Amino acid sequence: MTALLVTEIFPPRIGGSGRWFWELSRRMPRADVVVAAGSCEGDAAFDRTHDVRVTRVPLTLRERGIFSPAAWLPYHRVASRLRGLCRQAAVRQLYCARVVPEGWLALACRLPYGCFVHGDDLASSLTSRQLTWMTKRVLRRAALVIANSRHSASLLEQGWDVDPARIAVLPPGVDTSRFAPRPPDEAARAALGWLGRTVVLTVARLQRRKGHDVMIDAVALLRGQFPTLLYAIVGDGEERAALEHRVQQAGLGEHVRFHGAIDDAQLLQAYQQCDLFALPNRTVDGDFEGFGMVLLEAQACGRAVLAGNSGGTDEAVRAGATGVMVDCAAPAAVASAVAELLRDAALRARMGEAGRRWMVEAFDFDRRTPRAAEVLARVRTR
Repeated sequence: MTALLVTEIFPPRIGGSGRWFWELSRRMPRADVVVAAGSCEGDAAFDRTHDVRVTRVPLTLRERGIFSPAAWLPYHRVASRLRGLCRQAAVRQLYCARVVPEGWLALACRLPYGCFVHGDDLASSLTSRQLTWMTKRVLRRAALVIANSRHSASLLEQGWDVDPARIAVLPPGVDTSRFAPRPPDEAARAALGWLGRTVVLTVARLQRRKGHDVMIDAVALLRGQFPTLLYAIVGDGEERAALEHRVQQAGLGEHVRFHGAIDDAQLLQAYQQCDLFALPNRTVDGDFEGFGMVLLEAQACGRAVLAGNSGGTDEAVRAGATGVMVDCAAPAAVASAVAELLRDAALRARMGEAGRRWMVEAFDFDRRTPRAAEVLARVRTR
């Protein structure tokens, strides 16, 4: 039975969930899945590189709510397009990348659907009454709700009254054949501008909950102890101007580098060549990190990791074994943890090796595919 995966975020658009859905769909039998992916720059060139059945759809909606004619009409148009795709491909069930907008669009297709939930999307839905109403309706009618972590599953049960029998926990994974350790490479470090530097790397969209500002404040506390320290930030987003101003005000221009969005080859080198990976996430106004795929990618590359003890990141790190969990609302606590790790290369090496083993054993996409297929099959049996 053919299923339709509806996801706005899909390569070449950058995003952890998009990588997750790409890795999932490319491992499924071609007859079993069609992807309705969001349109973006470079999508035609990317789609010529693979044989997954992908149809590009304008899934980026200016308004996620539907309580105005200006918002309702785009939903109606996209839903009509999806219904036509379902008829054409003989689709019998759908998988929705998020509750809103993808889950709301699935309602209009009138087929059984499973809905992925990432945790932070639930927090986002609570920011408006119409999004809360839409989310409750999508969750209530879903044949299956697929949580990316036990933390997200508990939110669904306790905050959204979803029956545990309709919840499946399916964390994302990592391609350990691609994300793999490499020895220090002076040419690669020079290309990144890291030669002679001690590098702490963060890969994340520039959002407040990701904690870049806290790490910048921690760097200000650490630069005296570690004169070669460089905080390398990969990613872009709405907080960039504020973060750049923070760096300027603190006189940290030599210690913080904004790389922006980089290509996959550069991203892999960044993971492999950094000295420590950090995702200093914290909860901000109810917004939190649902899981943290970048933590998996860094560990697969043999890097010790630091993560904030907020949201679902404790399921992506073995605290004390593959990395450390820190209260990332406090720059002093972050600085203390970073300093301890940077002073002890042997500890970082042990954590990196342990993290690599854990990724291969528990999170490798090829190993996780049978479990994913088992979970997704539950949609068609309801």
